[in-house]
Amino acid sequence: MVTRIIQVKNVAAAQLVPILRPLIPQQGHLAAYPTTNVLIISDRRQNVDRLLKIISQIDKVSDNSVEVITLQHASAAEVVRILTSLQGNQAKGGATPIKMVADERTNSLLLTGGRTARLRARVVIEHLDTPFENEGNAQVIYLRYANAKDMVSVLTGVSDSIDQNRKAGTPKAKKTSVNIQADESSNALIISAPPDIFRSLQGIIKKLDIRRAQVLVEAIIAEVSFDKTKDLGVQWIVDGSPSGNTAPVGIINLGTPKISDIAGAAAAGVLPSIPSGTLIGLGKFTRSGVDFAMLIRALESDSSSNILSTPSILTLDNQEAEIVVAKNVPFLTGQYASTGASSTSVNPFQTIQRQDVGLTLRVTPQINEGNAIQLSIEQEVSSIDPTTSAGTTDIVTNKRTIKTVVMVEDSHTIVLGGLIDEQLQQVDERVPLLGDIPGVGVLFRARNTIKVKRNLMVFLRPIIVRDAATHASVTSDKYNYFRAQQMDLRQRGVNLMPDQEAPVLPDRFNALPYPFGDQDSDSAQ
Repeated sequence: MVTRIIQVKNVAAAQLVPILRPLIPQQGHLAAYPTTNVLIISDRRQNVDRLLKIISQIDKVSDNSVEVITLQHASAAEVVRILTSLQGNQAKGGATPIKMVADERTNSLLLTGGRTARLRARVVIEHLDTPFENEGNAQVIYLRYANAKDMVSVLTGVSDSIDQNRKAGTPKAKKTSVNIQADESSNALIISAPPDIFRSLQGIIKKLDIRRAQVLVEAIIAEVSFDKTKDLGVQWIVDGSPSGNTAPVGIINLGTPKISDIAGAAAAGVLPSIPSGTLIGLGKFTRSGVDFAMLIRALESDSSSNILSTPSILTLDNQEAEIVVAKNVPFLTGQYASTGASSTSVNPFQTIQRQDVGLTLRVTPQINEGNAIQLSIEQEVSSIDPTTSAGTTDIVTNKRTIKTVVMVEDSHTIVLGGLIDEQLQQVDERVPLLGDIPGVGVLFRARNTIKVKRNLMVFLRPIIVRDAATHASVTSDKYNYFRAQQMDLRQRGVNLMPDQEAPVLPDRFNALPYPFGDQDSDSAQ
């Protein structure tokens, strides 16, 4: 028995063990040491010499190498499928197989194996990589998320760019015909193009036809205002004119309403317009002599308001969304009078323009890297001023608008802006000299003081909705909140109709109320 350590140079020593094992008798020994790539053989000298000759024939430099073949017309993945099928049949006959890998990005094949096997594979590949007789072979691609009509313009521009680059590389290449149409009913693309351009377009479609994230934008608009008014004034009117002449000879008109307006209305026999507040009138009216009247007005008013609006809206990434909660108010913009067929008849004609007065939220979210969201926001809150008189003329509206672009993290709350406004207005009207007399001067002056304080803040919180689970969770929260409000109303009962129950949403989120869903789920509430 002799023992030999054989250094293997071109083949892995472990690969030779199963080949040589049948040639070693039971009392012999064969092992491989992968670290140094050697074989250890223990056997009779004659058998060891025979194994050395076999190893020298196997341990030779292989002609295997890696070859890259770029395809012009055929699909790399399809060619690999065909060659693999052919190679499976050849392997049964004892032919040496080669390894093939398709690189779809460059539409090329990577071959590794013996030179003869690679030459045979290249013959088949050249036969398969031939252009279609009709290069305008149409293909239909069904989209899952993207809009087919919007995709047409993008793909048309890309195909033109690809064609120009191809002609620049091959000046003699003829112009190719590329036709891309959208079928809106099935949301599919119909593409007629040469195979190389079609493969490029197909890769672009796969990257663009993805599920887009959504953004739920929740806004909080809080407004608190306080108005306080104090009004105190005295007015005089004196009539010392001859009998039959109603024109006054002296008037002290201070504040509102004017005593002259009241006197004029009384002289005309009509009811004067009396504003809110306390009015005390004193006077003496006779057929002859001096007539006089005094009007005292006192008013103190306090008003406050606390408005909280919480609009929310869900939209796709990079998609503008708008929510409007308002009244459509008519505004008088013109008034005309036309004479009819009869000269005495007049046909009044008015033009009215309607505008939304209420809350408007318009937002466009853009999700950036790291869950940061860029928001383009237009927010408006408008209302009719309570001091506006009834009718469509001279309507005064209060309007608060914010238009900005901000960056905010997912589920974080930010303040968009606000207003803290405090006004103090004092009006003092008096008769010179008389109004300055201590004590008696109050009879010859009028004072009006108005204090207004208004606080307005707008907050915003965006929430990224990437999957169905998050969407269901957000919707369920809103659904349960609204249902709780309805349950509270049902427990209070319906006034004057004790036998009636207020409607309530079903307790299951995905259920429909009766009669669309099952009656048991609704009646069980």
